[in-house]
Amino acid sequence: MCNLYSSARSQDEIRRTFAIDRDETGNLPPLPGIFPDQMAPIVHAAEGERVLTMMRWGFPPPPKAGMQPVTNVRNVASPYWRPWLKPAFRCLVPVTSFSEYADTNPRKTPVWFALDESRPLFAFAGIWRPWTGVRGPKRDEPAEEEHRLFSFLTTEANSVVGPVHPKAMPVLLTTAEEWRTWLEAPAEEALQLQRPLPNEMMTEVARGTRQDGF
Repeated sequence: MCNLYSSARSQDEIRRTFAIDRDETGNLPPLPGIFPDQMAPIVHAAEGERVLTMMRWGFPPPPKAGMQPVTNVRNVASPYWRPWLKPAFRCLVPVTSFSEYADTNPRKTPVWFALDESRPLFAFAGIWRPWTGVRGPKRDEPAEEEHRLFSFLTTEANSVVGPVHPKAMPVLLTTAEEWRTWLEAPAEEALQLQRPLPNEMMTEVARGTRQDGF
């Protein structure tokens, strides 16, 4: 599953690309490496506006499913996830590339995927929710408080991601129409977007340690 991604374009470009009406992020630098439990920018709809804000990556797990935050969601038919599939709790997660790990020896190798070598912006199909509890990396001195948490949908892997991670890949949304549908449409229509991106629309852009800042 995807547990590392980049959102490495400027704040202004994110605003323009996703037609943001209100920006709550403050000074948002490019983020070349976003890991679970970190804060990251997301886009959601509120009071008829598109809002860019910061939320923490990882939903609380379902009962009896351990303690680890859930970063990727596949089974949208589950009653646990269904309440967060309403338009009010859907979001776009701005991304420039994402990583899966190839099962190599002596250690796994990170493999990075993007739409093309220039790493243009796209979005993961995300969901978000409020939650009260203790969350956050240890270095941030986690405290029990109200958090806003996000996760994103996965689907079967296409032939680009499959050789590295055959089980699944994130749901990638690449057009203004797809972004509008995910944020606004009824669940039945929006969930038709839960499908692998066509092979020709993405590529592997790096393997191992990256040197390009993206």
